Amino acid sequence: MSDRSARVPAGGTVHWVGAGLSTGSGLARLCDATDRVRLWHRTEDRAAEALARLGLTARAEPRAYTLRALTAELAPGDVVVSMLPAPEHAGILAACVQQQAHFACSSYVSDAVLAQVPSAAAAGLVVLTEAGLDPGIDHLFAHCLVGRAREAVGDDTTASYSLTSYCGGVPAVPNDFRYRFSWAPAGVLNALRTPARYVQDGAETVAERPWEATRRYVVDGEAFEVYPNRDSVPFIEQYGLPPAWKPRTFVRGTLRLEGWLRAWDAVFGELKNGDDARIATLAGELAAAHPTTDADRDRVVLVVSLDVRGGAGRTWSGSYLLDLAGDAEESAMARCVSRPLALGVRHILDGSLPAGLNRAAGTAARSQEWLRELALEGVEFTLRVDQ
Repeated sequence: MSDRSARVPAGGTVHWVGAGLSTGSGLARLCDATDRVRLWHRTEDRAAEALARLGLTARAEPRAYTLRALTAELAPGDVVVSMLPAPEHAGILAACVQQQAHFACSSYVSDAVLAQVPSAAAAGLVVLTEAGLDPGIDHLFAHCLVGRAREAVGDDTTASYSLTSYCGGVPAVPNDFRYRFSWAPAGVLNALRTPARYVQDGAETVAERPWEATRRYVVDGEAFEVYPNRDSVPFIEQYGLPPAWKPRTFVRGTLRLEGWLRAWDAVFGELKNGDDARIATLAGELAAAHPTTDADRDRVVLVVSLDVRGGAGRTWSGSYLLDLAGDAEESAMARCVSRPLALGVRHILDGSLPAGLNRAAGTAARSQEWLRELALEGVEFTLRVDQ
């Protein structure tokens, strides 16, 4: 079962699991879109406090989360939104398949989640992933740019291209540390310990220590620092780049304030030499030394650029830029993660997403629709095209 007619009809209850730093106004959008929403957190009191902070008291029901408690309340057609760490998703998805509920998250697809997709698809269930900021909005930008370039240059034209996608959450007012934690410090450190694979100068390249590939990067006259992150290469196919086009550069990476590399020098020394226990301890030390407070403001910068050079003067280039600062009501990170995720859940509810695996919007046309909807909801961005 993979077509819309075979889908389990979505309705009933939306279960939002987790109320951490990335839970924001997207939850309110879901309260507007459906009659029943439950927020699951460590305790019922903590869930109620989160709802009060978001102005959603009496609009959603607080619950104390355990996987067993969530499973017991699932009904066919419900939608579960997991904001928990990525290793938790597979267990929640298994419960969804068992209870015939749809699943959504903003995380990359793990092997453990991917292994369950055939069962979910066969049961008529939607598995929505990579539907936040990065991954998420970056995918929408890339699909739209590739779609425009294909129309301008042609799929069969021999061409070379450079696609770069850089995203970062940074302090709105630069600090000495050149950073503001917008997600768990342990996750930030372990991402830096993961080798990055990308295309540079036409060849696949691996950076065993991604920060050692950091370079200066200018956006609208402002200097940043960027480095490759994770494995970029599979996204060449995912973004629909024509086989006749050859990559000069293809990098998906992380953006930081200028001066970050120098400010984090001591941290990198620990990452080189520390074991898992030491890195876990370091995460706690950094969280204590550089706390996220209600007084400071964050900023999200995402820039995706594509430059295609074909024969006979058939060239095309364009870029998307998202640059948002948080305010007293909500951090920029919470807005940029929760609103696209909530939009995806609404598309599960309206039946426009098929059963099986979905990574945000998977085509240029659907990505343009999502971006139009996000722009109307306050996620602002600009498109620049040079032909």
